[in-house]
Amino acid sequence: MKKSKGISTTESINNFQAKLATPFAILGIRTEEDWLIDIEYLPLDTPELTPQNLLAKQICDQLLAYLAEPDFVFDLSLHLGGTLYQRRVWEVIQTIPCGKTFSYAEIATKLNSSPRAVGRACGANQIPIIIPCHRVITKNGGLGGFMNASDGHPLVIKRWLLDHEGVCA
Repeated sequence: MKKSKGISTTESINNFQAKLATPFAILGIRTEEDWLIDIEYLPLDTPELTPQNLLAKQICDQLLAYLAEPDFVFDLSLHLGGTLYQRRVWEVIQTIPCGKTFSYAEIATKLNSSPRAVGRACGANQIPIIIPCHRVITKNGGLGGFMNASDGHPLVIKRWLLDHEGVCA
């Protein structure tokens, strides 16, 4: 799948089961059988797509609930690819409560790893928002990166999500 600084290109836009408009991006949602497998941040000018199956509708409903109430607790079946290490990082990230953040270094300490490796695992997260990698920031309270980018629109998205959750980063 081809991506440009975390924002998908038109080559991958046509294989979604839903495209949900949000204030910061169109969320491209992919499902497979009974699993959520991917959420991509698409450009705001991407046409919306109504949910094409029941699971995609449930995912959209839960994302809209999160947008209305940032402390909404997701209840979805996730298909997590990735390496064993990435899945361990994502498990830790899922324990970060709404309105709180962990630093890359804190997660690295928990996993006897390095902050850079944690950052790479965050960048490989296929299910953002649900696995809230936006809640991972630098040790000194800076935003750090997001979607494998250190500047540009991905950081605007990260800032929006943190602001929505009442986090000052």
